[in-house]
This record gives sequence, structure tokens and C-alpha cells, in this order.
Amino acid sequence: MTRYWLFKSEPKVFSIDDLARRPHKTAPWDGVRNYQVRNMLRDEIKVGDLVFFYHSNANPPGIVGLMKVVKAGYPEPNQDRPVWFQVDVEWQKKFSSMITLDEIKQNPLLQTMLVAKRGNRLSITPVSSEESKAILKMSA
Repeated sequence: MTRYWLFKSEPKVFSIDDLARRPHKTAPWDGVRNYQVRNMLRDEIKVGDLVFFYHSNANPPGIVGLMKVVKAGYPEPNQDRPVWFQVDVEWQKKFSSMITLDEIKQNPLLQTMLVAKRGNRLSITPVSSEESKAILKMSA
């Protein structure tokens, strides 16, 4: 069963366009420094899972496209011990228009998403099947 996730990145640091320009449109999703999210990368996120790419710290913030996990969690290189994990993601598509955070908050089917909750600072969050269907419908 395919699971869905939302991965946040500041577009000035790494954007969906940056991913599209990478060789094979693939890149490691690294740099996560939160133990709860590290555990998701290590234990829960699997090859074939689909990921909504969210531009955070942008004006406005929102979901800009879709990626797929192509390599399951593995330790980031150049560490003294394998504390932090990453997955490899592959660009799937850029949405014709961003689904803004305001649109997410206003959609009754998406109001339960963690990204819509005040105070949620996690850079990776799960997305339910119902939420993913609503997002994909909005992106069409």
C-alpha cells in the first residue's frame, strides 16, 4: 500500500525546480535534525511512497508538486555514527499552481493535516489517504 507524506523545504535552500534539474531528477532528502522525523525516515518511509513537496518559509507557503521515494532510509554520509537518516526522492511533477497553506486550511478535507495546525514545526509529516486524494484533486 502506497503511503503519502509531506516534506517541507525552503525554496531558497532546495526547491522543486532544483530537484527537477538534478541528474535523473533524483536527490537525497537530507539535513533533517529532529529525532521524531529521523525515525520516520529510518523506519516508516518506504520505496514507492509518494511525497508532496511543500515550500516552507515562502510567501505564500504551500504544496508545489509530487515526488516519489526511490531509496529507503539510510544513514547520512560523513557522520561519526549513523544518527541522522535520509531517503532519496525522485521528481514526479510540479503542480500547475501551488496549493497554498490558506487553501489547505480552508478545505474541510485538509484541516486535519499537521501542516495546517498552529505550532507544527515538523519538516516531514504523514498524509492520510483521504487528504492525499483531496490534494491530488486540487492539483488537477
